[in-house]
Amino acid sequence: MEKAKVYFTKELTPEKVVEMYKALGVELPGKVACKVHSGEAGNQNFIRPDFLKPVVDYVKGTIVECNTAYPGKRFDTDQHKKVVADHKWDSYFNVDIADAEGPDMELAIPNGKTIKRNLIGKNFANYDSMLVLIHYKGHGMGGYGGALKQLSIGCASAAGKTWIHSAGVSDVKGTMRETIAAQDDFLSSMADAAASVTEMFKGKIAYVALMKNMSVDCDCASAALPPEFEDVGILASTDPVALDQACFDRLLEHPNRKVNYLIDRINSRHGLYTIDCAADLGIGTKEYELINVD
Repeated sequence: MEKAKVYFTKELTPEKVVEMYKALGVELPGKVACKVHSGEAGNQNFIRPDFLKPVVDYVKGTIVECNTAYPGKRFDTDQHKKVVADHKWDSYFNVDIADAEGPDMELAIPNGKTIKRNLIGKNFANYDSMLVLIHYKGHGMGGYGGALKQLSIGCASAAGKTWIHSAGVSDVKGTMRETIAAQDDFLSSMADAAASVTEMFKGKIAYVALMKNMSVDCDCASAALPPEFEDVGILASTDPVALDQACFDRLLEHPNRKVNYLIDRINSRHGLYTIDCAADLGIGTKEYELINVD
C-alpha cells in the first residue's frame, strides 16, 4: 500500500480547520454527517461548537452523535439532548442523535478479527458522506481517542457500544460494565467496527483531528483531568489509520516532557494495537507522508 498523505499545521484556528479539510482535495457529496464528540456533562476539555462552525458550515453538515453505553447524562436521548443544548451545539447546528429511535442499523464485518457485526445509529442511513471531526486525547479504556474510536465507539448505538466493549458478548444496553472483554479483544473489536463504517462510507469520508486541550482523559469523562501540555496543531487525512499514527508520532516529538503522561496512558492500555488491527484489516496504512501546511 502506498504511503498515505497526512496534512499538518501548528496553527489552531477555526479558519485553519476549514483550510485543512480543503487540503485533502475531496468534496463530500450529498447530505454530510459531521461526527463530533459533544462532551459529557461537566467535561471542560471538549472542542467547542463555535470552533467547528466554519468547517461544518462549509460542508453544509449535520452534527451526528449517539447515546452512550454507560450511566451518565448522555445515556438516554432526552438527557443527551439536554447536554447538547447546555454545550450550545444546537445553537449553531442541526443535531441528530442517530440512535434516538430503534431499530439500530446492523453492518456486517465478514473479515472481523473479533466481531462479525456492528450496530450503529439507524439515522446514519440518511447521510451520503461523513466528515469525522476528531479531538485527539487520552481515553481510560482505549488509551487514546482518535479517528478509529470516532468510527467505532463514536458511531455505534448504545447497544453497539456495549457489543464492542464486550467483544461480541452482549448487545443489551446497560450491561457494558458487566461484560467488558479482555483488553486486546476490546481493541480489535474497535478496529472491526471501524472497518464496517469506513466500508459504508467508502470514498465519501474525510478526517480532521485537533490536537488541542489534550487531557489523559476522554471527553466522555465528567471530571476530566486538565490538559498538562501545549497544543500541537491540526492534522487531516483520508486515511484514519495513518492519521491516528501521525497524531501519536507528534506526541513522541513533543518538546514538553509532561506529554509522557498521555503517552504512558496510551501504552498502558496497549492503545496502538487498535491501529495495528485496523491496518491488518485494510482500513488504511501506518505509513504516511507528513505534509506541512503553512
